[in-house]
Amino acid sequence: MSPSSKNKLRSPVLDGRLVTILSIDGGGIRGIIPAKILEFLESELQKLDGEDARIADYFDVIAGTSTGGLMTAMLTAPDANNRPIYAAKDIAPFYVEHGPMIFKQRFVNLIFVKVDACELVVRFDTLISMISGCCGCGLLGWMAALVGPKYDGNYLHELTREILGQTKLHHTLTNVVVPTFDIKLMQPTIFSSYEVKYRGYKDALLSDICIATSAAPTYFPPHSFTNADDSGQSWDFNLIDGGVAANNPTLVAVREVTKEVLSRSEDFFPIQPMECAKLLVISLGTGSAKREEKYTAEMASKWGILGWLFNGNSTPIIDIYNHASTDMVDYFLSAIYEAQTSQQNYLRIQAENLTGDRSSVDVTTDENLNDLVKIGECLLHYPFSRLNLQTGNSEPVTGGGTNQDALIKFAKMLSDEQKFRQSKSQTQELEGAL
Repeated sequence: MSPSSKNKLRSPVLDGRLVTILSIDGGGIRGIIPAKILEFLESELQKLDGEDARIADYFDVIAGTSTGGLMTAMLTAPDANNRPIYAAKDIAPFYVEHGPMIFKQRFVNLIFVKVDACELVVRFDTLISMISGCCGCGLLGWMAALVGPKYDGNYLHELTREILGQTKLHHTLTNVVVPTFDIKLMQPTIFSSYEVKYRGYKDALLSDICIATSAAPTYFPPHSFTNADDSGQSWDFNLIDGGVAANNPTLVAVREVTKEVLSRSEDFFPIQPMECAKLLVISLGTGSAKREEKYTAEMASKWGILGWLFNGNSTPIIDIYNHASTDMVDYFLSAIYEAQTSQQNYLRIQAENLTGDRSSVDVTTDENLNDLVKIGECLLHYPFSRLNLQTGNSEPVTGGGTNQDALIKFAKMLSDEQKFRQSKSQTQELEGAL
């Protein structure tokens, strides 16, 4: 696939009443959970507007971090017919099919252990041949993690390049925002459709962007590449998982929209920055173990470096950073929307009851994959909840129905906004013809 011309991105500045934003958290294989939510949302949009309706048709910007960044690309990269390469219903099966190979333990032929200033070489060839098929957990994985990333990333890299080909950021069917973190510059690097026109060197291959935002420390190696703009100006990128900066990229997406607002004359843009009544946001989490109370101070007080890095099938230090940033974004947006009495325009769906392997980012046994699919399906029937700003807990909204009910309402709002824009466009074309 090699698109030959730039697609015209959605422009709420001129056409719409609302700015519509979709955001998808990071979370590795747990991306199956928001994939099932998106599948239901797209099916509702198809009931309203026909079977050809796709998620990318309804959102002015789609943001995703890590696994959410991969989903963002799948939903917005164009095929030969200039339609999304994946329908929402195809994403969960994609994860189930490819997850075991993406999170397949890398081989370690030699481990060197210092003993009395001498190197003792311990060969694991026989052990590897016995357990090389295991994934997501086990002795070999943690041994490998001591001398390098838990996974080599080769399968993910090859798969991503095969799917996305030469598609670049400017080719996407709607605006996208994907956070990464540059370890050389020690600062976030945001790949945003809005920035391409100002910083052409960020118009990178979508495959490079997806590989970079998924390069979680201890799990996958960092990703480096060089990209140049039309004038020949180039930039070297040394990137890791965007989750270290914005595992929940909703606020980054809102910021990109408001930057675009501020760059335009008020005469052309009827929406003021952070005017929540005009910002329609759906934010999807990949689940957390918040209710499991996974770690305790007593437990952590005994950890050294290895304890913070390895605990069962998880990496505590990464879990903590990711969940902290995720929750702070939800807290901030919930507070802003509540202050402006616009809570009806902000939908956050998150499963907070994950336990055991289901809360891991890389356990891809058949049992766990099936469990994650079921969790995504069951989450639709959970009570629609909002964050209680006093307790920090999500609590069911009285009379709010289920998450499924909320998605049906949002689908109607998205469809109505789309129809409004189409009607306005047709009217303008008619007036122009006259």
